[in-house]
Amino acid sequence: MGVPFEALLPYAVCIGMFGFSGATLSKIRAMQNGGKRARHSVDQWDRQMMDRDRRLTGFLRGQTDNVKAPAGFELSNPWRLERGYT
Repeated sequence: MGVPFEALLPYAVCIGMFGFSGATLSKIRAMQNGGKRARHSVDQWDRQMMDRDRRLTGFLRGQTDNVKAPAGFELSNPWRLERGYT
């Protein structure tokens, strides 16, 4: 005796909803990254370059091929200084 298809409908609905939510989250993450896939294994160098790109272009994953930096870039120093002891 075979399994009636009514028993498989809830499984199909669950699989469909998991697939839809996964695809939606993937699309939202890609939109947040400027249309690019998410980065993995980001180390300190990558974070520093991403911060520089954000300061240059305004986007975390943005890149530019301009030879000269935009006006005001020389004042956006990323170095964090600690206060001296008094």
